[in-house]
Amino acid sequence: MPGFLRSAKRHVFFAMLTGLLLRLWFVQNYPVIDGDTLVYADIAHNWFRHGIYGITRPWGIQPTLIRLPGYPLFLALCSGIFGAGHWTAVLLVQTAMDLATCLLVASFAARAISRRAGIATLFLASLCPFTANYVASPLTETPTLFCIALGLYALLRYLEAPAAGRWFWLLAFSIAWCALLRPDGALLGVVLLPAMFFDASPQRTSRKRALLAGACAAITLLPFAVWTARNARTFHVFQPLAPRYANDPGEVPPRGWIRWVRTWCVEYTSTAEVYWSVSGDAIDPSLLPARAWGYGAQAAETRSLIAAYNQTQTMTPELSHAFGRLAAERIASHPWRYWVGLPLARLADMWLRPRTAQLWIELRWWQYSRHHAETIFSWVYAGVNLLYLLFALWGLRQRVPLRGVMLAYILLRCALLLTIEAPEDRYTLECFPMIFILAGAAIAAQWPGRDVRSRTGAIAVGSGN
Repeated sequence: MPGFLRSAKRHVFFAMLTGLLLRLWFVQNYPVIDGDTLVYADIAHNWFRHGIYGITRPWGIQPTLIRLPGYPLFLALCSGIFGAGHWTAVLLVQTAMDLATCLLVASFAARAISRRAGIATLFLASLCPFTANYVASPLTETPTLFCIALGLYALLRYLEAPAAGRWFWLLAFSIAWCALLRPDGALLGVVLLPAMFFDASPQRTSRKRALLAGACAAITLLPFAVWTARNARTFHVFQPLAPRYANDPGEVPPRGWIRWVRTWCVEYTSTAEVYWSVSGDAIDPSLLPARAWGYGAQAAETRSLIAAYNQTQTMTPELSHAFGRLAAERIASHPWRYWVGLPLARLADMWLRPRTAQLWIELRWWQYSRHHAETIFSWVYAGVNLLYLLFALWGLRQRVPLRGVMLAYILLRCALLLTIEAPEDRYTLECFPMIFILAGAAIAAQWPGRDVRSRTGAIAVGSGN
């Protein structure tokens, strides 16, 4: 990293300055502190003030396992340094962390590909509004992106080095903290650990590669052994990560209702307007798309079940079971749509919709007659997102070291997202460190004139060479 910073210091200075101003603009104008943020903050407060990893209830503090301890630990450290409730300090720490992410992906590209690729990657990352936006939201996205970028860079340096050294420990740290932040963070270890074993460098024997990869895996699993033991002791359950539906033991998720939503939901708007309404808010039938109703008896039953829910605004087990029966009928009528069409449509929505969820933009951004400027802005945002993706696809044609590792992470994440019933575009944000590197490689390949090529391009693990 220092070599790239010295050789391109003017570019680095300008990119970091503009990236900092962009992030501070989001912090100033679009801070979002609600929802999951308050859950994480409550857990952090109870954990470090009262010694209970739990959520505050009307009757007291109740132990919980609905969130992994990685982000509450981060908030607790910020609270210990800056004082409790200083959200601006948390956002500024995340700003610094995200700028470090930009430097890490740029340094990867500069070292693995070329100096120009590093510069292009740095500007793509520092000026990306989608990742920059999330520094203004105390959520797991910014630390997760940092862990992914750190893991990729540490793996590159580890494969170059004759001895494990500090890169081994940075690899272990990035994998462990990424997995402690959110359950899907474990995917980083799934792709990085095999790359350690399949190192093609003659500097390490097969036995040494296996020992080092096994040691790294063991180190990253240690925190989860503690977490799993705590959950077994407190709740008498085996839970090494966090429950899919964020439910504590004894709380039964409305699986019938969830299955019914999965028979029609393809867009984030439905997630926010309908899926998140249950339980506690009424469902507005006019917000459901036409595909949610079905035809004939199915439409009538759907209207009846929604009316029954709205009477109490509580999804009872009986009502959830009734939604489940309706879902079974719809699945039997259109199995291909349920198992293939809708999951692919949800995945496309998570990749391609305008990434305005953290902005104060109308959910129904496409209704031009109601808000001209917001619709135009959303289309521009969607266009910028599409450009990043197209450049990254173009970059896959380049001989980028560790290309296979990056592609494996993206594909595994897509496979996981095919199982999601309520899409959110932030679920694909974790792929952007790879998007930045691949897009930077594509731009550098078309940059006219001579370039300084990397001397580390011989790394063969997952490069496709």
